[in-house]
Amino acid sequence: MTTAQPLTELDVQPTPLALLLLGREADPRSERGVECPGDLPAPSDPDLVARARAAKERLGDRVFVLGHHYQRDEVIQFADVTGDSFKLARDAAARPGAEYIVFCGVHFMAESADILTAPEQKVILPDLAAGCSMADMATAEQVAECWDVLTDAGVADRVVPVSYMNSSADIKAFTGRHGGTICTSSNAERALNWAFEQGDKVLFLPDQHLGRNTAVRDLGMSLQDCVVYNPHRPNGGLTTQQLRDAKMILWRGHCSVHGRFSLDSVREVRERIPGVNVLVHPECQYEVVSAADEVGSTEYIIKALEAAPAGSKWAVGTELNLVRRLANRFAAEDKEIVFLDRTVCFCSTMNRIDLPHLVWTLESLADGNEINQIRVDADTAHYAQLALEQMLALP
Repeated sequence: MTTAQPLTELDVQPTPLALLLLGREADPRSERGVECPGDLPAPSDPDLVARARAAKERLGDRVFVLGHHYQRDEVIQFADVTGDSFKLARDAAARPGAEYIVFCGVHFMAESADILTAPEQKVILPDLAAGCSMADMATAEQVAECWDVLTDAGVADRVVPVSYMNSSADIKAFTGRHGGTICTSSNAERALNWAFEQGDKVLFLPDQHLGRNTAVRDLGMSLQDCVVYNPHRPNGGLTTQQLRDAKMILWRGHCSVHGRFSLDSVREVRERIPGVNVLVHPECQYEVVSAADEVGSTEYIIKALEAAPAGSKWAVGTELNLVRRLANRFAAEDKEIVFLDRTVCFCSTMNRIDLPHLVWTLESLADGNEINQIRVDADTAHYAQLALEQMLALP
């Protein structure tokens, strides 16, 4: 098990304020009404490590454990493979002999794994409360209403939906029903190029920042080509003319972690660490991405730091568990890696998958008790898979 690096070594200043409920109060430094907890959860009882190892050995090849990069180290140590959401879903599909797929991630990831794996395989989520605030920002009912608005504006037949992998099975199915595609943060440019060959407008769900950053930075559009559809306002808060003029109709959604990084964060770290390279995820706000030195997906971030020269300095704008793990990993190579923001901010829902939940899951399965299975109904799975297959077929 990797030894956790002290927060002070990442130059993070803890704050005592607790995470507030989604949408309550206001935080001027972020889009979401939150302040982040002041520290990561304490490590679990070391005795649980032995219990997890024993239960996994009892299950043998019947279980395949997937660990997302944002999981804490005490969980990652038991993962058979690690990666981002789509890589893990594909890894699960490549293991047809595993009876149980234990997905240490969040709900939409487990849904994707269920869609891509064989019917007899069972996908298990150790804590059903491990959701995703971004995915929850677009419901099937809201998106259906949005499509009605686009239809009334006379543009729906020219709109191609492109949905981020970080969306529910229902949203993926909507995308498949309307001839669209899924994308990841790695292939969003290819997805948008394909979409604009099919129509002249894109409805991008549910992360406005990935859609805007890709359209403007990679495809050369202007910010004026983009409008934001707010599902909580009549007609999305847009006029018919705005919908007709727009090329990119961006859903008003965002990642609660990446959305907090600000231009002030970038300026502060450059003043504090001369010569630092700022590396951020494309889910960050446009002004943050514009001010960064490098921008890329989680896998891109990892590879960039692997290739970085010894002695280089990096401020990374992504989830804290991953940043801390990378800082530990490359410390011996004299690479200085710090968290972009001084306030500790980890993905609170991802961190619901802790060692106690994993132990309970593995022991239950080993005892013959099937718990927390994620099932996507056949109709939803069919259309969601069409959208996923279209992504795989992208040129």
